[in-house]
Amino acid sequence: MVRIPLKLVKGGKEAELLAEGWIKQTTIGEPRLTEIVDNYRSLGYEVHVVEHREESGEGCNTCFTAGAEMGQVYGDVYIRKGKGGRRAADDELF
Repeated sequence: MVRIPLKLVKGGKEAELLAEGWIKQTTIGEPRLTEIVDNYRSLGYEVHVVEHREESGEGCNTCFTAGAEMGQVYGDVYIRKGKGGRRAADDELF
């Protein structure tokens, strides 16, 4: 898998999440947001999503505002190693 490094903010909520061991994976909208969250959880990761709201006032939110007008939801997906997760042996297909 090729990892593309994301530029991270040095302070605020993102700094708190990084200090707690979270790793930012992507910013994405629905329906892929839910799919990515479900996939990471099934692999045993803890997942935290920070939803983008147009009224946040942090930087340029033009894309998020335009999407919100159409009902689109965007979020930053953070992961960290969790305890457990679904194993292949627990899947009825195996």
